[in-house]
Amino acid sequence: MGRRIFFFIIAITTLFFSCTKHIEEPDLLKMALSSDNSKIRKVMDSLAQHELQIRYTQIDRIKDSIIFTDYNFQVNDSNYFYPASTVKILTAVLAIEKLNEMDSLDLYTQFYVEGDSLETTFANEISKIFAVSDNDANNRLLEFLGQDRINQSLKDKDIAPVRISHRLSTENAFEVTTRPLIVYLNDTTTAWLKPSVNKPPAPLALKRVKKGTAYYEDNTLINEPFDFSLKNYFPISAQNEVLKRIVFPEQFPKNERFRLSPDQQSFLLKAMSDLPKNTGFDEMEYYDGYCKFFMYGDTRDTIPEYIKIYNKVGNAYGTITDCAYIIDHKNDVEFMLTATLIANNNGVFNDGSYEYKETGLPFLAQLGREIYNLEIVKKQRK
Repeated sequence: MGRRIFFFIIAITTLFFSCTKHIEEPDLLKMALSSDNSKIRKVMDSLAQHELQIRYTQIDRIKDSIIFTDYNFQVNDSNYFYPASTVKILTAVLAIEKLNEMDSLDLYTQFYVEGDSLETTFANEISKIFAVSDNDANNRLLEFLGQDRINQSLKDKDIAPVRISHRLSTENAFEVTTRPLIVYLNDTTTAWLKPSVNKPPAPLALKRVKKGTAYYEDNTLINEPFDFSLKNYFPISAQNEVLKRIVFPEQFPKNERFRLSPDQQSFLLKAMSDLPKNTGFDEMEYYDGYCKFFMYGDTRDTIPEYIKIYNKVGNAYGTITDCAYIIDHKNDVEFMLTATLIANNNGVFNDGSYEYKETGLPFLAQLGREIYNLEIVKKQRK
């Protein structure tokens, strides 16, 4: 019998068959990471290479109270990782919040960004952010908000550390002046929303902000570590705090909540959990697990209707991340999970050679399944 299996059995036995009145809750995250599954072991046996960080939040409901218990693995706000598209959850929720401050505008107001050919609505762009992680949708909302407003809004809610400094996958990523929006007040009347001028980003003073051994720039190989110091910064702890405030706003003081109406919160949660096929995208290309990395990221299986995953994923520069609230209505199980890792074996950035499918997605999917299965067992034993 392997040592991991032996200690796993001991942990389960101690947890579920103790006769004492007080039974200490198990660390399900530690148990999940002790799995002998090859998808877990591939990362756990090479931790330094993958820079893994995880936070699992156990959720207990006692009468009308909700209790969060966080379990961390290598979570360290000082160890930088590139957050990629996870930052889109910020533009989505803060765009809704800003709409509440503006007369005659709402989620379904039609608008376009100056110089952009697409006329759309705020609701459409938010839906695309979560269904297929659309970069252009995020950038349109950033033009509406501006970097400084995003950063200040989060600071005001005691969500830190975070720094949003740029748009995603566009030539004007670091432009500090936003482009104006033209909004339709009715069928014939438009209004011009003035641009904002934002502060240029200062370099981040963090560990691991320079990564790898080389990178490509304009098709030229530069034999130096890739410098992320001017990039967006959205660590595991802050992602978890944002998700908690969206799903469980009543657990926070009013000044720390996002200012959303009940209908707006319902809209946002629906957008976060909707699958691409439910929002008009081709399900052959955009399968259920396309933006649901935990539990389903490595499979094309259909997600059962009784399981809802409210999340935002990201993958870029070899870094893959998911931040999710997962609830199984059939088995009465719920938990939060946030994890990030690097899957870049050759240490070269911008070469398009990353091991998302071979390492990143399998690990995150299996991690989600391990935690989920342990939660099921825990529920059944109570």
